[in-house]
Amino acid sequence: MKKLLLVLAVSSLFTATAQAEELSGTLKKIQETKTLVLGHRDSSIPFSYLDNSQRPIGYSVEVANHIAEAIKKKLNMPFIQVRYNLVTSQTRIPLVQNGTVDLECGSTTNNVERQKQVAFSNGIFEIGTRLLTNKKSGIKDFADLAGKNIVTTAGTTSERLIKKMNEEKKMNMNIISAKDHGESFLMLESNRAAAFMMDDALLAGEIAKAKSPADWAIVGTPQSNEIYGCMLRKDDAQFKKLVDDSIADFYKSGRIKAVYTRWFTQPIPPKGLNLNFPMSDDLKKLIASPTDKSAEQM
Repeated sequence: MKKLLLVLAVSSLFTATAQAEELSGTLKKIQETKTLVLGHRDSSIPFSYLDNSQRPIGYSVEVANHIAEAIKKKLNMPFIQVRYNLVTSQTRIPLVQNGTVDLECGSTTNNVERQKQVAFSNGIFEIGTRLLTNKKSGIKDFADLAGKNIVTTAGTTSERLIKKMNEEKKMNMNIISAKDHGESFLMLESNRAAAFMMDDALLAGEIAKAKSPADWAIVGTPQSNEIYGCMLRKDDAQFKKLVDDSIADFYKSGRIKAVYTRWFTQPIPPKGLNLNFPMSDDLKKLIASPTDKSAEQM
């Protein structure tokens, strides 16, 4: 009997060791450091931003926290420290690539160009790129921007799209590239720009924190439909599968509905304003059939 118990004990130890050795890439790094580093934004309302206590909050932060719990369960390490690392539009890809950030869930568009640098999870949101402007500006669509100042955030797909439009259509726009969404809206609010081009959901977030929300309107024909995803390092199939499975579970469980409602159709910090941004049919389809493809590949 003692021999049998000894054999079983040794077998269990060997199995546990083999399982540990099977870990690779990011999961191995997290296991060894006992730390998961999540990239977050500071002004991407309502996806990823800071509350009055300087803590990351938002729709994408909740998705990231759900994934964090799945990682703890997978590694059987409930004590893993979850550390948040601030990223910007310009730094988010390099910080994922160089290992500073393990996972970035914010408002990052999955596109073919970025897929060459990082991997993307199953999509977590779908948007259209439009314009935010003062209701008295007279601007109704992109054609009305000819000869005017327009602001967008540096390092975003909106910046690339508006520069391409300006060149191809000879619109003589003066394009201002701000460091983040907060600075972009400040340029608009202070009349240094006639419109702010960005993802429609993010524009709704800027209205929510404006001094006078009723003054602003989202207008214009969407110049692109884009899918947000969480970013992770390339060629890490083990970690990507866990992340994708976690997001699929988030959808299948129905938890997504409560989280969406909390951030898009109920009052949110900092001013307790409601974005009144109902879930789109495109996002409903994404939730029903999760995919890591970009909108370009659909």
